Amino acid sequence: MGEHLVVVVACDDAELIEIGAISSAFGLANDDDPAAVPYRVVLASPGGLPIRSRSGLVVQGQRALERLREAPDTLVVVGGGPGIEKAADDPIVVAHVRRIARHTGRVASVCTGAAILAAAGLLDGRRSTTHWHYAGRLAQRHPRVIVDPAPIYIRTGNVTTAAGITSAIDLALAFIEEDRGADVARQVARMLVTYLQRPGNQAQMSMFTSPEPTADALVRRVTDHIAAHLADDLSTTTLGAVAGLSARHLTRLFRAEVGTTPGRYVRRARSEAAATMLTTTTQPGATIARRCGFRSSEALRHAFLAAYGTTPGRYRDSLSATRALTARP
Repeated sequence: MGEHLVVVVACDDAELIEIGAISSAFGLANDDDPAAVPYRVVLASPGGLPIRSRSGLVVQGQRALERLREAPDTLVVVGGGPGIEKAADDPIVVAHVRRIARHTGRVASVCTGAAILAAAGLLDGRRSTTHWHYAGRLAQRHPRVIVDPAPIYIRTGNVTTAAGITSAIDLALAFIEEDRGADVARQVARMLVTYLQRPGNQAQMSMFTSPEPTADALVRRVTDHIAAHLADDLSTTTLGAVAGLSARHLTRLFRAEVGTTPGRYVRRARSEAAATMLTTTTQPGATIARRCGFRSSEALRHAFLAAYGTTPGRYRDSLSATRALTARP
């Protein structure tokens, strides 16, 4: 009958949730569809030695990374704490991950596991992601990698990089849906008591829940004003007046402190507010567009396509359908 071999590569300081999320999701997929080609999950570690996870719990490696000769169908390198960067600097670990990846159908990383793939040259020229907290460091250490810290996961060719920790669930569910179909992925999600899976282009963090973007008092005054007045005139000229600066000076200050322009910051704030209203209220799209500061439903649609890769209607419908499925007994 054969099997689908999933090799999870972990080193000391690995995040235990990521190991568990991958192994549990694929295991539940086996339970849901016993007649399908079964997944077999193997934990590979340097020397086949036990892994001391980031939390301090120890997990026994099942196979020595150096002695793995089977060609996996899926290879997932998990991340974790500073010890993962140490592993990324280990030429033996990197060489064997590169060797195994050459014969693997799907290659993936979670969190700082991207550092090991990058060190192996597997992310060169590819748009990739990692945990938002480590994205800057990955970009600095590997300038040939196109690091995008925003999405939950990014797939380019046969290589997928996921953000971190619980995004391992999203990654596994996406692979299960690809292999077994949406119905099996939904059932696994229900067993995990989670939504089907967040779309890969969903942001890792909302600007409304993330830390303040800057310590600069003037910029914070403007960002607070934006959050409280989404439906008002938020042109750069108007925002400059709020800060007592010219539009040009405010733009320079935003670029330096926030890394974007005031106009793009406003557009993102309005899009995120609209996304929240779409999934937490039953208000029509035109009302949401007006309350979030968009000139029309069509303007909201264009902004949503740019931010989320889908329309407001499809975004609302997909999350509503997922919640109904996961709530079903």
